[in-house]
Amino acid sequence: MSIRAVLFDVFGTLLDVHSVAVRADQLFPGQGDRLAKLWREKQVEYTRLRTLSSRYVPFTQVTEDALHFACEALALPLDAAARGLLMHEYTQLSPHADVVPALRRLQDTGTTTGVLTNGDPGLIEDVLHGAQIAEYFDVLLSADQVHAYKTAAPVYELGPLTLKHPAHELLMVSSNCWDAIGAKWYGYVSFWVNRSGAPLDRLGVRPDGVGATLDDAVTFLMQQRKH
Repeated sequence: MSIRAVLFDVFGTLLDVHSVAVRADQLFPGQGDRLAKLWREKQVEYTRLRTLSSRYVPFTQVTEDALHFACEALALPLDAAARGLLMHEYTQLSPHADVVPALRRLQDTGTTTGVLTNGDPGLIEDVLHGAQIAEYFDVLLSADQVHAYKTAAPVYELGPLTLKHPAHELLMVSSNCWDAIGAKWYGYVSFWVNRSGAPLDRLGVRPDGVGATLDDAVTFLMQQRKH
């Protein structure tokens, strides 16, 4: 197994999607965590429903639609000012604590590194620069290029098409088990960053590697290269 490049999921894997809870709690005291959780759940659900029905809209629109739903479900008064603040907060997500050390270690190996994300290009540039990690990536691949969302095969196909290597020579790293499995289905070597100790999704296959941190993913890469 010769891994030529590594692609990372962004939301949840590199960036903490629940870091919006701090701003949400300022706007809606005592409701920040509940809002952040439901917002994320509906965001992912909408990407799946839209892909299944070929009703694509950009991820930024999906995110705003999910925010409106979550606020209505929790009976929170989302006016234009609050909506603007929360949507801006989504461009300023905090990186997980293990991200920069792992990316620096990966950079030292000289490996081609990129992201493969549901986010649309403008949002991706904003969040990576906001988190001060844009410098670590050689390529930015967005589901917007194919007007579908993970786990649709055309999204994963962006890796081989862009990097000019077959999927089995690419490592996909995600903290979303379903994404790591989706990449595995397509033919990638996949690694699941299971920070929360969640159970494996029962979808018929397992990621090639599992670890609790992003550093574990880099170690996995280096081990595969020794074989």
